[in-house]
Amino acid sequence: MKCNGKVGLILIGDELLNGSRQDRHLAAVLTLLQVRGLPLAWVRMVGDEYPLLIKTLNETIQMPEIIFSFGGIGATPDDLTRQCAAAAFGRRLIRHPQLQAILERRFGDSAYPNRIRMADLPDGASLIPNPINQIAGFKVLNHHFVPGFPNMAWPMIEWVLDTHYRQFHDTEPAIDQRWMLENAPESELIPMMEELLQTFPEVRLSSLPSTENRFQIDFGLKGKRAAVAQAAAWFETRMQTDQVNCARLNTAAF
Repeated sequence: MKCNGKVGLILIGDELLNGSRQDRHLAAVLTLLQVRGLPLAWVRMVGDEYPLLIKTLNETIQMPEIIFSFGGIGATPDDLTRQCAAAAFGRRLIRHPQLQAILERRFGDSAYPNRIRMADLPDGASLIPNPINQIAGFKVLNHHFVPGFPNMAWPMIEWVLDTHYRQFHDTEPAIDQRWMLENAPESELIPMMEELLQTFPEVRLSSLPSTENRFQIDFGLKGKRAAVAQAAAWFETRMQTDQVNCARLNTAAF
């Protein structure tokens, strides 16, 4: 399947679901993506459960995003990601010679019999360098499997994005232009929103009504700067015509 240049994340670990650990990856990955102009399409959080991981990977294999999976690639019995990836991709789990050499070089005789299991990867997988402890992650098609440790995962993700997906980097990131609308019942603005999206198909909108003032709306337009500028001019003119108090707020890149 052809890659669409968007990104999806799979966060793996029972500790994330039971609250014993808080996810730190999402915020960091958003920053890595923003500086490269890459959008985040979706995030999934799943536990260390073999059938669920298989089901998740069977579904994401059908998707066109650049996918990063965090955690579960160690050697302990609760680390199931390598085995699940092999099963989902329909490939044998074989010992990767380069990763085997890395583990032997790092641990010597103590690589056996347990640590060496980390070198058992889906057939045809390529390695993702780990600058912290050299124990690599791995790549199968558009799926990239990295450790759950943030100090390892984040530079590995940067390497993947800059090595394999530089063609999708965008030097002109999208922007988010926002307004605060007063005296504007949201339901009455729906025809305007529909017309705006039809007139400017490259722009997305968001409408966030206040929970305290039912006639106050945080309204936003997202997209490339030029497209947002055209849609914003149309929108502000329309609000003046409809006599809606429309105060421009911040413009942020994302």
